Amino acid sequence: MTPEHIATGAVWYIVFLLSLTCHEASHALAAKWGGDPTAFHRGQVTLNPIPHMRREPFGTIIVPLISYALGGWMIGWGSAPYDPAWQFRHPRRAAWMALAGPLANLALLLLAAMGIHAGIITGILAAPESAGFSHVVAARSPGPNEALALFLSVLFSLNLLLAAFNLLPVPPLDGNTAAGLLLSEDNARRFAALSHNRTYAFIGLLLCWMLFDRIFGPIFTFGLNMLYPGMGYR
Repeated sequence: MTPEHIATGAVWYIVFLLSLTCHEASHALAAKWGGDPTAFHRGQVTLNPIPHMRREPFGTIIVPLISYALGGWMIGWGSAPYDPAWQFRHPRRAAWMALAGPLANLALLLLAAMGIHAGIITGILAAPESAGFSHVVAARSPGPNEALALFLSVLFSLNLLLAAFNLLPVPPLDGNTAAGLLLSEDNARRFAALSHNRTYAFIGLLLCWMLFDRIFGPIFTFGLNMLYPGMGYR
């Protein structure tokens, strides 16, 4: 493992922790606003990553580092506790709680896009001829600008992925509970109950794992062309 690989991994991990922390803290805050203080009392309404890492050390430390060492990119997970009885009483509030996480990722994606365009306007960054997950924007000169380009690229791509993945309406993902906003309260309760069924949750994750790569490709291309209108990325 070269020093460059380690430095790139450090940027990846910073972005990963920032994205995950904002996602889980948004869940926790929305639940508190909706009347469930479970995550708040456990210290998760915070942008400090430490409480989130303590709750899910395997998903926030071990898996991301191993996945980067083996594949050059990071995967992982976190969680924010909530009261299932509160979800049953208030399925629409629970739906907003579920939606809050992906919305936080979309907000980070927009911040990344703003940073990318600010860098292009100031002349330190440029749209690449060929874009990729870690190469959404290019530095015009070597040095610190390369680290900035990598940071903004990963921030854009990772949060697009997290938002798209978590919005899939299958258990146990956020989209399964958030779909309750489109249903009656009784049907929302039934739909959300799927998330608590381990068999359905396992099947849902398996399907997402098998199909998401095909789904995300067009989403990523669409995101690039929204970021750079007229570039015609494919």
